[in-house]
Amino acid sequence: MSWQDEVDELARQHRMAEAMGGADGVAFQHGRNKLTVRERIDLLADPGSFQEIGKLAGTASWQGDSLESLKPSNTVIGTCKIDGRKVAFSGGDFTIRGGAADAAIGDKRSYIENFAAQARIPFIHLLDATGGSVKTFEQIGRTYLPGDSTGGGRLAEMLDTVPVVSAVMGSVAGLPAVQACLCHFNVMVKGTSQVFVAGPKVVEQATGRAISKEDLGDERIQVKNGVIMNLAEDEADAISQVRRFLSYLPANVYEMPPREASRDDANRRDESLLSVVPKNRRQIYDPRKILNAVLDAGSFFEIGPYYGRARITGLARVHGIPCGVMINNPKFNGGSMDIAAGEKTLRLLDLCDTFHLPLVYFADEPGFSVGPAQEELGIIRAGARIVTAMSASRTPYICFVVRQLYGVAGGLHNRSDGFYRRYAWPSTHGGSMHIEGGTAIAYKREIEAADNPEAKRAEIEARLQAISSPFRNAHAFGIEDIIDPRDTRPLLVDFLQDAWKVIHSQLGRRAGSSYRP
Repeated sequence: MSWQDEVDELARQHRMAEAMGGADGVAFQHGRNKLTVRERIDLLADPGSFQEIGKLAGTASWQGDSLESLKPSNTVIGTCKIDGRKVAFSGGDFTIRGGAADAAIGDKRSYIENFAAQARIPFIHLLDATGGSVKTFEQIGRTYLPGDSTGGGRLAEMLDTVPVVSAVMGSVAGLPAVQACLCHFNVMVKGTSQVFVAGPKVVEQATGRAISKEDLGDERIQVKNGVIMNLAEDEADAISQVRRFLSYLPANVYEMPPREASRDDANRRDESLLSVVPKNRRQIYDPRKILNAVLDAGSFFEIGPYYGRARITGLARVHGIPCGVMINNPKFNGGSMDIAAGEKTLRLLDLCDTFHLPLVYFADEPGFSVGPAQEELGIIRAGARIVTAMSASRTPYICFVVRQLYGVAGGLHNRSDGFYRRYAWPSTHGGSMHIEGGTAIAYKREIEAADNPEAKRAEIEARLQAISSPFRNAHAFGIEDIIDPRDTRPLLVDFLQDAWKVIHSQLGRRAGSSYRP
């Protein structure tokens, strides 16, 4: 007696599920230059590692005891491995009713989210789906009051426990759009992805304005405003960025971050660092040259390159140790901290605190961005949020002052508690405010009383500049150490090796919430 007939039937039903929305639906998806959900999973997973869950969930048509057809659920869930490490994922299938929620079978998404949380493995959203549909009302014979469809409590716990990533692979609205942001990292695809709370037709009904889905929520909007962190050239690039982001993080907060063997000399002293910062304080430079000269070659993964451009943030490795990295970018707004740059800083800080990554800051901070535009947006409150977040952080933190530190924003490089180290380059200068702007205020009467006010102002500024040497600060132990810029990498390696031991004692969840989307 054999069960071969039933096994053959199982294989037949698996083929039905793998057909997704049928040949026409797949052709339509490909015609829009998009992959199907199963093709995306093939890009995501290590070969042979995909294990699907709930593959047979769907709408079945029976003739007696014989299955005639099976329309699968428009959500594909399961686990796979990325670089040998297990992850869980949920993928929307746009070939079946555009991925609409009313075409789902059961609550597969919640099931796999719970699985990821309990198994303590990373979770990935592959988003290509619309939100709710009024057709649901007709199907259930009533309307309803919305509940917590996001799984907010569960997702909040996941964000504090395991890495969560969202890849926007098509047009997403409603719940999937919110899911796009309930994560530690997200990415969308150039030209084929859009994100919005409500689609063009809903917007037209609500506002009377006709608008295309591209003008409503493509990369020109959502990457620029920081809703989506990174932009991919195509779907393969988006999946590659997901895989790379996860390579820096542990599977959960109870494990150490993945350290790699480094082929980059720990004692490398790059000669370019001696001249990368111009002596003329008004002259800008390329901050990425500093990152390239200090971090492991090719290891920097930038996060949010089109948002808050006055600060560059990302993940990297130094001597194989993963860490968070940030540096001011004088090419944008002088590198000063506006609200957007502050938000990027908070995101990176929360990520490092949650997953026990040391934080490395190359500081050239002229202060908070000033002017009526930033004041109207609430720069003072934003600054207060950053101050409190930096004070509460306990992840190992090192700062290299490469040029300037001014005002309250400049003070964010410092920390009174936790494992912390600071070095200054000879190009360092700073204070409560800039000499050029502060002279006219502090010496107002003296300048106005002079026969030549402009000459008097210049004289006072020159006098103050003469005592602004970082060496004077070092004499008072206001700067612990002034270093040869070429020693930056060896000193950073030394700090991170010590930090690696500290992190061992910090594993686990922090009290309260540690990550805010």
